[in-house]
Amino acid sequence: MRSSFGPLLALAALCAASMGSGSLALNVRVLVASGASLTVRLGAQEAGAEVSSLPGNALNTDWLVGASGGKLTLGGLDTGSPVLSLPPSLGSAVDIAGRRYRGGLTLRAVRGEVQAINVVDIEEYLRGVLPAEMPPLWPQAAVRAQAIIARTYAAARIDPSAAYDLCATTQCQVYEGTAREHPLADAAIQATRAQVVVSAGKLADTYFSSDSGGYTASSLEAWGRDVPYLRAQPDPASPGASKPWVITVPLSRVQDVAGRYNVNVGRLEGVTVSAASPSGRVASLTLSGSAGRKVLAGANAGGFVRSLGARSSRVTLSVTPGTDGLTLTGTGSGHGVGLSQWGARRLAETGLSELALLSFYYPGASVSLLGERPAGKAVPRAFVLDGTLPLAVAAGRGLNGRGLDELGAEKVCSVAGNDAVSGLSGASGLDSAIWPGQAALGGNFGGPPRLTVPPLDAAL
Repeated sequence: MRSSFGPLLALAALCAASMGSGSLALNVRVLVASGASLTVRLGAQEAGAEVSSLPGNALNTDWLVGASGGKLTLGGLDTGSPVLSLPPSLGSAVDIAGRRYRGGLTLRAVRGEVQAINVVDIEEYLRGVLPAEMPPLWPQAAVRAQAIIARTYAAARIDPSAAYDLCATTQCQVYEGTAREHPLADAAIQATRAQVVVSAGKLADTYFSSDSGGYTASSLEAWGRDVPYLRAQPDPASPGASKPWVITVPLSRVQDVAGRYNVNVGRLEGVTVSAASPSGRVASLTLSGSAGRKVLAGANAGGFVRSLGARSSRVTLSVTPGTDGLTLTGTGSGHGVGLSQWGARRLAETGLSELALLSFYYPGASVSLLGERPAGKAVPRAFVLDGTLPLAVAAGRGLNGRGLDELGAEKVCSVAGNDAVSGLSGASGLDSAIWPGQAALGGNFGGPPRLTVPPLDAAL
């Protein structure tokens, strides 16, 4: 590292040169790394990228970014700012902690650590998500369905009032940057470009799990929130229904887990399912022991079972007399709400389209397109829902890919009210940022847009 202000000047020039680039349609901000210090490298992902003409000493150089006194440092030098930002430009890329990502970057000093936030077009973001969430060699209809729900999940979480929209782990969606990209996943993303699942004028909660075990769970039984299109229903295509798994857990460990749930029944003697949900998952458990009985219900019951190592809460329990173990026999993997990935694969193998898969796993929901409102003097750009059709209708018409572009003749969606959401386009609120300098997310964005959809014409 050079011990002068050369790095700061180079980075300032880098940002100034990138500011003239065209804005991207819809960016998401993904927290990809955090720590006491992070190594960052700026560069281009593709030949001919706009950043290729930027100062050479700013490109392909490792910058050690730290935090001190609430401000960021570069190579040990105080930048004077808690935030450094580089908006994305055509073909730009950043290496963060040894992993490459498309797009731009925001760095924040937070409680003595550095947060690295990748600012990337939503379609480019999906290239690092889709292969990490579903094998791209699976039937393309299943991969396309996964692309649509991953896009919906990301778009629904854009929140300009927050420091970032998504994380890069299983707590959000797994996002592994360019290293995980695959041509077949890219093809699925391109074929479904801008497609999202909606319901009642809002982006849908497109939850998914690995395998429903033969019966999907409702959002009500899983989390106590009733969502009409997240129902409990038979899912015979999911292979877990015919492939039960069995684990045996020592009663001593079961007793330890019970203690974490504040259950004390003396020496534990048995655990039974005292009530099951409509999908056959554990709704309540009765634990019995030398000092009496205790019931665990709701989320605690499911959490208790998963804490024992169960792949799902669709289980039966038994203690064999004379043994010191609790046997759990179950089907499926994951919470079971929404799309079952293995079930979607099996259904796709029968020839169903991605829209037919989504119609099955999100019954009553619709498909729409993320559009872009033109920029104007009084109306900043923001994403809108560009037409909508019930999934079942769209699947019945055989629509997919460019077929959905024809929804323009049936537009019924608009953004209502709050126009102060320009942070959803361009560089996600970074258009006026400098590197280094003012905070990238300054200004009042007023929260995410409110999407409204009048009733669909009965002819649809």
